[in-house]
Amino acid sequence: MTTSPHPLVVRARSLAAEVLAPQAERVDQEQVPASSIEAIKRSGLLGVNAPQAYGGSGAPNSVAREIAEVLAGACCATWFVQAQHYTPVLTLTKTELPAKERLLAKLATGELLSGVAYAHLRRYPRVPVRAVPKRGGWRFHGTVPWYTGWGLNDVMLLAGVTDADEVVFAFTEAGQQSGLKASPPMRLAALTAARTVSLQLDGLWIPDEAVALHAPYESWAAGDRPKPANASPAVFGVAESALSLLDQDDPTTKGLRLRLDKVRRQAYALADHPAPHEHMEERLALKTKAFDLMRTATTAALVTGGGRALDLDNRAQRLAREAMFLLVQGQTAEVRRAHLGALSAAY
Repeated sequence: MTTSPHPLVVRARSLAAEVLAPQAERVDQEQVPASSIEAIKRSGLLGVNAPQAYGGSGAPNSVAREIAEVLAGACCATWFVQAQHYTPVLTLTKTELPAKERLLAKLATGELLSGVAYAHLRRYPRVPVRAVPKRGGWRFHGTVPWYTGWGLNDVMLLAGVTDADEVVFAFTEAGQQSGLKASPPMRLAALTAARTVSLQLDGLWIPDEAVALHAPYESWAAGDRPKPANASPAVFGVAESALSLLDQDDPTTKGLRLRLDKVRRQAYALADHPAPHEHMEERLALKTKAFDLMRTATTAALVTGGGRALDLDNRAQRLAREAMFLLVQGQTAEVRRAHLGALSAAY
């Protein structure tokens, strides 16, 4: 956590207190409103990890993590919609392809909000989405199982795998178009409000100038594999919100907060380690401990609330369901094995 609040963190706290938290229970039962997304676009938060030369803030990872904690703790569904934006920004930051000059400034300044459709790449060697070269561009075929922010995002970063086992990431409009059809919004146990759909791709054509990354699958996967091993800031944000519902003078609350702070410090220190492929067992262990503390904190909030906590308008039960969502968000086979192993060892 930053010792002196960064201006973007101050902005995030204000947005959370004035816009997100007051309507979080209603949003949970309905959908993330466009007005909340417009407020985030105006706030400058979408450019936290973008270069200053393109209108972003170029802030350190510690600032981005603190912003994520604040937003997720206020309204996890809204956090999750805007969280999709940061991978497209980072992807463009690292490329010199034409898409960078066309889009990075618009994404960095919040003129455009981007979604992502690439998690299916982690199912390789299964290929849910195939990319085929065609007439100065690419045609995409297959199914994107999960796409979040439908109706809120302006553009999406879509990924597919070629017959030569390469990955192609390209930007396209985030809306119904020739070759792209969205399912009805999914009804989920948590974060239904985030407007998640599946996408059917039937020859969607995207021009070469919209390509942000074209590389061998293994080179992309090598950079992607360590990321899910780190604890998500959203986990700490939801846990903190749950702890805020408890008696702050109770020894149980104080003990939980001390343990949460310790795990957070350790997890973030590893996230900042210069060698992301090292200390994998320790990263996964800390991720699992963060899950355990989040689950304990949200359970304590439910117990404290008693029968009232079962009301759909109650904050404690919303946080408990959001915690359930975070247990599987971004889950890989490696993360699943580590988590199940820790649960097994505990009993």
